[in-house]
Amino acid sequence: MAEPKTANRLAAGKFYKHFIGPILAKDDGIDAEQLTQLALMILEKTSIYRNWPGIADLLNVLTTDLQRKDLRLQQKLFGCHFKNPIGLAAGFDKNGVAAGIWNCFGFGFAELGTVTWHPQKGNPRPRLFRLAAEQAALNRMGFNNRGAATMLRSLERQNLPRLGQRSSVIGLNFGKSKITSIKDAQEDYASSLEILAPFADYAVINVSSPNTPGLRDLQNPKQLKNLITRLKQLDQCPPLLIKIAPDLDNISIDGIAKVACEEDIAGLIAVNTSINRLGLQKRVIVQTGSTLEEEAGGLSGIPLRERAIEVIRQLRRNTQGKLPLIGVGGIDSPKSAWERISAGASLVQLYTGWIFQGPDLVPNILEGLLSQLDKNGFRNISDAVGSDVPWK
Repeated sequence: MAEPKTANRLAAGKFYKHFIGPILAKDDGIDAEQLTQLALMILEKTSIYRNWPGIADLLNVLTTDLQRKDLRLQQKLFGCHFKNPIGLAAGFDKNGVAAGIWNCFGFGFAELGTVTWHPQKGNPRPRLFRLAAEQAALNRMGFNNRGAATMLRSLERQNLPRLGQRSSVIGLNFGKSKITSIKDAQEDYASSLEILAPFADYAVINVSSPNTPGLRDLQNPKQLKNLITRLKQLDQCPPLLIKIAPDLDNISIDGIAKVACEEDIAGLIAVNTSINRLGLQKRVIVQTGSTLEEEAGGLSGIPLRERAIEVIRQLRRNTQGKLPLIGVGGIDSPKSAWERISAGASLVQLYTGWIFQGPDLVPNILEGLLSQLDKNGFRNISDAVGSDVPWK
């Protein structure tokens, strides 16, 4: 087992806990979206100039501190080589501005987007709220992004290594533009994917965000099948995955699993944010004075964990374990990551938990996973997938 580097950890982790932790411990204070945008501005410049002296040295220190290299964590899934099973979920780096440096934070992969063909401002502010006590968030961002053409220029400017030669896998997450009708959705998705495919190790069809009117209608098996057929007609179409909502009933989940198998989809991502308030209906949003049941948007974080595990188990059963699954929703510890993998996820993604816990979360999870492999006698992480072995 790789030796933990706890003693060497971390300037970044300590800085985050000391300076950012107190901000995240309260619902109010610095606006959650403003804080995210400030971080992304810094990350954007860092990625562009990552090979400059000084910046490169800092990134090397960060990489040494946060990465955990062990052959037992590696997997090859849908043609991609994952050095570890922990990824950054879509929604944080919507425009792909930090594509060149996510591996420095220890991630085995990063999913960029959601990107749409048309640039869009998203929904009116405020639209992102911390729920500190619950380690959760409510967002109704509405696919705010600069558009596919601008993402293309950003990725080109970062001079990324070629596909298959990168330090970590890059996935691109695609959504429908708000101004595009459902009947024209296929061409909207196809336009974005066509120009960005050369940068995508894999591509995600996002039909499950609750913040674009009508989008979830595309989870209907017939609509979904037509969309997949159109995207597969593109030259250089990367492996396609589908991201689904936690609010579907089991019959609908079964329908999507069937389509995914019939259409040779590369994998499924479960789950997106939830419009179900998951027992928090009366929780008041400080900034608006309204309760969660009165506010629009998708809920993420720890409250979503139980449902997210249920969906992974359902998908595992319906695909007979033949389709790679990516688990996301409420993962904020080594134990919660192990539980998702044991339930059937080959990979897991972080977002809300990573924001609250900070950069130490990734190496903590990786060390925890290695410990569980040792305790259970598994040769590698693939052996643990769907094993139903509890955390020890």
